[in-house]
Amino acid sequence: MNNDLKSLLSKILNESITKVSPVHGGDISKAFKIETSNNAYFLKSNNVSNASNMFQIEAYGLQVIRKTNTIKTPKVLACDTFQNVAFLLMEFIDSKSPSSVDYKNLGYQLAQLHQCTSDSFGLDQDNFIGSLPQSNRQNTTWVDFYTTERLLPQLELAKQKQLLSKNECPSIQNIKSTLESLFTNIKPALLHGDLWSGNYLISKDGTPYLIDPAIYYGHHEVDIAMTKLFGGFDTSFYETYSSLFKNDENTSTRIEIYQLYYLLVHLNLFGRSYYGSVSSILKKYF
Repeated sequence: MNNDLKSLLSKILNESITKVSPVHGGDISKAFKIETSNNAYFLKSNNVSNASNMFQIEAYGLQVIRKTNTIKTPKVLACDTFQNVAFLLMEFIDSKSPSSVDYKNLGYQLAQLHQCTSDSFGLDQDNFIGSLPQSNRQNTTWVDFYTTERLLPQLELAKQKQLLSKNECPSIQNIKSTLESLFTNIKPALLHGDLWSGNYLISKDGTPYLIDPAIYYGHHEVDIAMTKLFGGFDTSFYETYSSLFKNDENTSTRIEIYQLYYLLVHLNLFGRSYYGSVSSILKKYF
């Protein structure tokens, strides 16, 4: 980090910075722990062309979740660009490995978040899933939203990248005919949107925090599907969550179909190693 940016951050914080340390912050941006005499802060920075937009949308998502008063997110202190470097400055959450009780609290608070609803599926702005654009154009039905704003864009991108053939990609009619019997009586819920194990923190005092959101209003099971994609969370998380949101006979099927979206994203971002998982779900349901 250069001295000019460090000086700007000192002015924003109204504190002298005593230490700057690189930390793990994901694959897309550089991340730093900023320390002063009294506090610690977290900074993400990036100089790619759309970084400012990505950070502004991330800050918006964090603030939307925060304002629900259901589950915490790190407080956003600044989001700006300096010398062609975009940055997002937040409070630093000193975190620990979660206990069974922590997972129980996370499950309960996520369920509370999912009780925040809307008149339509989607959001008033688009955002990103990883580094890929994610369209949130609002729809009145979940079948239409999940088909046109989630599956079709990723299938089209996979065809463009020659990761899937045209014959492997179901038509819009085929997708909708499969989904219509499974997606019934679904109410919009405010989602984190990308809830894997790297996108929550448990603070030292046991408070759950959500980070790196890709928010929109969708079916609550989408977040659960993502938690289960790469190993799953502790059983106490699911037990607590399911006491507030009951499963039905189609839940496990929907979980797989929701995981298809995330697997398509991984296929498009990281390549052929995800082809087998994508192909098996496509063959099974479409």
